[in-house]
Amino acid sequence: MSDSPAYAHAVPSEDRSRPASPPLRLLLGAFGDPGHAFPMIALGRALLARGHDVTLQTWERWRAPVEAEGMTFTPAPEYSAFPIGDQPLDFYEAVVYATRDTLPLVRELQPDVVVHDILTLGPSLAAELIDIPRATLVPHVFPEAGPGFPIYSFGARLPRTAAGRAFWERAHLPVRRGLESGRLALNHTRAQVGLPPLSYPHGGTSRELALVATFPQLEYPRPWPAHVHVVGPLMWEPQAEEVQLPPGDAPLVLVAPSTSQDPDHRLLNAALRGLADAPVRVLATYNRRLPSRPLSVPANAHVVDWVSYARTLPHCDVIVCHAGHGTLVRALSLGVPVVACPVAGDMNENAARLASAGAGVRLPRRFISPRPLRHAVELALGDASIRGRARELAAWVSEYDAGARAAVRIERLAEAQESPTRMPAALAVRR
Repeated sequence: MSDSPAYAHAVPSEDRSRPASPPLRLLLGAFGDPGHAFPMIALGRALLARGHDVTLQTWERWRAPVEAEGMTFTPAPEYSAFPIGDQPLDFYEAVVYATRDTLPLVRELQPDVVVHDILTLGPSLAAELIDIPRATLVPHVFPEAGPGFPIYSFGARLPRTAAGRAFWERAHLPVRRGLESGRLALNHTRAQVGLPPLSYPHGGTSRELALVATFPQLEYPRPWPAHVHVVGPLMWEPQAEEVQLPPGDAPLVLVAPSTSQDPDHRLLNAALRGLADAPVRVLATYNRRLPSRPLSVPANAHVVDWVSYARTLPHCDVIVCHAGHGTLVRALSLGVPVVACPVAGDMNENAARLASAGAGVRLPRRFISPRPLRHAVELALGDASIRGRARELAAWVSEYDAGARAAVRIERLAEAQESPTRMPAALAVRR
């Protein structure tokens, strides 16, 4: 896909072949949930490929794969799992402890840049305390609303009329009050670690550099801030064995529920029942969360405990999932149309963006049952425009290397640090 005006900000042409900068020392920090840790591991791998020294701080469970990639691993504080005192810490209390715990690491490592996940503020605040440049990795669509945007995570499409935009502007009033409460809470946290207050919301996202790791086609048109760059999906997954596919040559449908939602396996059961007599093959996984009661597995289906998306999706014609961002972009990167069945949180937003991009079918939660699900699968398989749009996104990924583009932006941030005209970050905040 060429650099049309809509994507020019997201895909600067000069990034494609820019040579690597002199080796940098970089510290990456990520929340340990796969949806946050995996994109950061992918970024670390891309930075290593460009000759940089990378240390990644995340949960202990990812030590082995991080070290296998060639990065230095350091464990992140896991206060949600190991609360201090009698009560679990709330988010901002945990940030205070994480900042204090991470500061010695940052002082010792003296990285050229710290890159932190959008949910991982400890490394960012520690870096700010000693004036080290900071970049934020956003491992999903950009959550800050543009003019007339629907409320994030509602699952509403971008309005097409002035009246629709006006409606959402009014609907954002309570959201803005919530953002103001968040700003005050973050400023209280900043004061506790010795940093000045911020005058704007979304203060956890760096104003020096924000890397949005999604398809630009999943972002609604908007005036982009100069520090925000949509680089494309950053994808990584642990090593896994290849699974046996159902025999035959009928279209293959992968059913891949969320690892954290749908404890009763409503989606899995609905898919197996709805597709039982359809002219398709079904490969389904319960993602190592055993169903509470035995599954009824039809003759055209094969159920496994786990699948590697990288190994399995190239054989698939459509995927049925809950629209977690990692699953969604992996499928689209391989040209596989998606039937998105969101159940919570940003899944609703991801499903709306998918439908807007025309690369899949959105099935709202209330319709997750055998007959509607079968109809959605038939639509995804039979609509040439949906299949063509998914292939366009796959071609986009083939042309543009998200890891290399993100690495270039980080290198430029480090170069700006060396510029004599750069104002120290702490002074810039105070002014």
